[in-house]
Amino acid sequence: MSIKILVVDDNSDILANVAEYLEMKGWIVECSLTSADAWERVHRSDNDLMILDVGLPGMDGMTLCRRLRSEGKTLPILMLTARDAIDDRVDGLMAGADDYLVKPFALRELAARVETLLRRTLGATNSTLTVGPLTMNLRTLKVTRNQIPIKLNPTCLKILRSLMSRSPAIVSRAQLELEIWPNDQPMSDSLRANLYLLRQAIDKPFENEGALLHTHQGFGWSTEAPEVKTEIEPEAKSEAQNSPHPLPPEVSQCFSRATPTQSGSSVVSPTPSFC
Repeated sequence: MSIKILVVDDNSDILANVAEYLEMKGWIVECSLTSADAWERVHRSDNDLMILDVGLPGMDGMTLCRRLRSEGKTLPILMLTARDAIDDRVDGLMAGADDYLVKPFALRELAARVETLLRRTLGATNSTLTVGPLTMNLRTLKVTRNQIPIKLNPTCLKILRSLMSRSPAIVSRAQLELEIWPNDQPMSDSLRANLYLLRQAIDKPFENEGALLHTHQGFGWSTEAPEVKTEIEPEAKSEAQNSPHPLPPEVSQCFSRATPTQSGSSVVSPTPSFC
């Protein structure tokens, strides 16, 4: 499955830095500057986690968190705030937040807290995607084929995760671009370029085993385990080709066995009679 994180902060610089760092970790990130926009995004798409700033204009983060919990929304919420008093932290947790991080913070710590919340929510059973010999660990984002490690750039990781999570279904260009670049679509054909890199990484070194990444012209792309081909051993194949195929007894008995007779200079073979 694809991990989607919604980041809500009215500071565009913080928003951009957090989003870029999380995307480097391989997660899909949506950004929002206001509570109203965040509210719409939560109801419009399935997010696995929200990073929510408390000091938002209009409806603040605490109020937004309470409203989401009152509606039964259970996605993990990590609150960000400059308020470091114990009472403020308690208020945030009581409002429904799952964790609380005080500004300024290190991006590494933020990512570690995100991973912890996702691990609690998703559990170990959903931590690995598998398509044939190809596996992806969703927590570590390590990819292997036949237990051989494969290195991928962040964009290729997102593409592969999206395809593997839907395998063997076909994923369209529009779906992939929306997941990988939810905020700004690329000007160049970055998707096709990264699909080429992905194919070079997961299929090219394993050509004898069959391809995992498939192109469906006009429809999109998919990942599917290669078909297992069983070959007949050379000796068995030769024997099968040279062995006679006797007729069933009830059929063979229907032929009259006659010896060819001589008629002048011609040899006449009697016509077999059928039952």
